[in-house]
Amino acid sequence: MPKSTYYFEINKVDAVKIRNKNIENKIFDIFNNHKGRYGVRRVYRELLNQGYTINHKKVQRIMHELKLFGKRPREKYHSYKGKVGKIADNIIDRNFKANKPLQKWSTDVSQFNFSWGKCYISPILDMYTNEIISYDLSLSPNLEQISNMLMKAFNKFPILNNLILHSDQGWQYQHKYYIRELKKHGIIQSMSRKGNCYDNSIM
Repeated sequence: MPKSTYYFEINKVDAVKIRNKNIENKIFDIFNNHKGRYGVRRVYRELLNQGYTINHKKVQRIMHELKLFGKRPREKYHSYKGKVGKIADNIIDRNFKANKPLQKWSTDVSQFNFSWGKCYISPILDMYTNEIISYDLSLSPNLEQISNMLMKAFNKFPILNNLILHSDQGWQYQHKYYIRELKKHGIIQSMSRKGNCYDNSIM
């Protein structure tokens, strides 16, 4: 092989490496500038908008190698299934301040969407410490999930007399099982007004 051909091939390889490195850096910058919210498709579109010529699959491969995975959006799960009856007053009334731990708790169900389907998380939050007391993950928002969440909390804190547990008007929180368990442990039930998401905005 002539020297000129050899050096040409070497320089061509170096140029490809440099270009790939520049693209990696640009992908990393786009991902971080958007706080990890951009997945492959949005990063790919942003590269095209900035004048880069690149294959969608290459962007996917680079992001996978760099372990850049876009955040999955959290969605509000609406568990209200129609009026069941007035179960509890809105005792919290947007007063999310507490003077001590185990005084005010809040609970809710949130939905997460993934490529393989949906997942639901049901946590309990202490309004004083802002810590998650217990939680349960489930592929469906059912009563078993709420039961598991409560049992974990009760095992952790057996004595909860006069604690206020706030929620929205979801069917789970109007179920006789949920109401019975709260009363059994001396917990005062509080519920948001229908259609007022800010009544439980601490979650």
